[in-house]
Amino acid sequence: MRGSMADMEIAYKLIRSRRRTVSIRITGAGGVEVRAPLTMAADEIERFVRSKGAWIESHLEKTTRKLEKRAAFSLDYGASVPLLGKSYMIEARAGNNIGYDDRCVFLPPGLAADEIKQAVILLYRHVAKGYIQDRIREFAPIMGVSPAAIKINGAKTRWGSCSGKNSVNFSWRLIVAPRELVDYVVVHELAHIKAHDHSPRFWAQVEQVLPDYKTLRRRLKGVHEMLDAQDWG
Repeated sequence: MRGSMADMEIAYKLIRSRRRTVSIRITGAGGVEVRAPLTMAADEIERFVRSKGAWIESHLEKTTRKLEKRAAFSLDYGASVPLLGKSYMIEARAGNNIGYDDRCVFLPPGLAADEIKQAVILLYRHVAKGYIQDRIREFAPIMGVSPAAIKINGAKTRWGSCSGKNSVNFSWRLIVAPRELVDYVVVHELAHIKAHDHSPRFWAQVEQVLPDYKTLRRRLKGVHEMLDAQDWG
């Protein structure tokens, strides 16, 4: 018979600091991390952890499923990959070119699985650079801003950012999202040139350009969840 985690020993990493409350976090590697005040008694911490046994079990199972999906993620000829919200089948095409057309993403023949993944990432980076620059040229004049620089990076947890010197940065991973969601991230970062925070003034700028930005922001979470279950390195 399987018992609940409330009845079993729960292994966790304890981190004490000058905080006032105790919290539990499931790490990306599937571990349990407990943060507690310096003066909190060990048995009190243990009771708190046990009281959250069902929550811990549920989230550990979810994390395990995600890790299994990531471990199984692989690309080969015939697989499909997303690009600007559309699905493209990977096909081998004679020569050394990497690109895409209305029907497929084409790569040189004979590539191993990891080489296919790296080739698709190379394509994503190339498309992201050109497409995002085009969208910035579209929106920047409308918003009355001019970024100091435009950079494409490999960020995993942030779609974009704006530096204190008004350089805007975008993850190449954004290019898998539908066009309207790319526009939302572009407008979001351009708005930070005028307001380096998420104040009402900032959101008013975003809403002026994209009145449905709240819907777009919610939809973007689905794209993040999709990528989070895949191992793109």
